[in-house]
Formats: sequence, C-alpha cells, structure tokens
Amino acid sequence: MTSPNVEIHPAAVHEATQAREWYSDKDNSLGVAFADELDRAVDRIANAPERWPLYLQNTRCFVLQRFPYLVVYRESATGVQILAVAHVRRRPGYWKSRT
Repeated sequence: MTSPNVEIHPAAVHEATQAREWYSDKDNSLGVAFADELDRAVDRIANAPERWPLYLQNTRCFVLQRFPYLVVYRESATGVQILAVAHVRRRPGYWKSRT
C-alpha cells in the first residue's frame, strides 16, 4: 500500500525540533528516542489517517506513548497535513489558526 503525501506545517516542524532539542539537552538518547517515536507516529498516521480519534476543528489526534505530546493532523485531498506537535499541557487548540 502506498502511503499518502504528508505535509508538515512549519510551526509543527519548529515544535518537534524544540522538543527534540529539549530532550537531547537532558540526555542525547532521549532526543533520539523522541525523534524516532515521532517518525513512527507520522508513518502510522500516513498509512491509516482515519484510525485515530476526531479532535478539534475537524482534526485528528495521535498521542505519543513515551512522551507527553500529541500529533494533531487532518486529512486532505492530497494526503495528510500535520498541524501541530503539541505538548499535552499546552493550551488546547492553540494551533487552530493553522487550519
């Protein structure tokens, strides 16, 4: 099965980069583990975007298992758009202007 295209919002890239750097500052292996888990999440979302629950504003939400982050995304005609890599304690919906 061919996975759909994945488009990542620049702000989501920035959030993921900041999170990885934060974990790397604590322990480099944590930064690598965060990036690996996020990559696996994006692959899983791309291959079955309808699998995860509906969230705010017609989006869906994938919860990382090891780290307190959500991957907020929506399906589009051309694939999947990742809108946010949000820490679970961050104000819900702060990313709504990205839709």
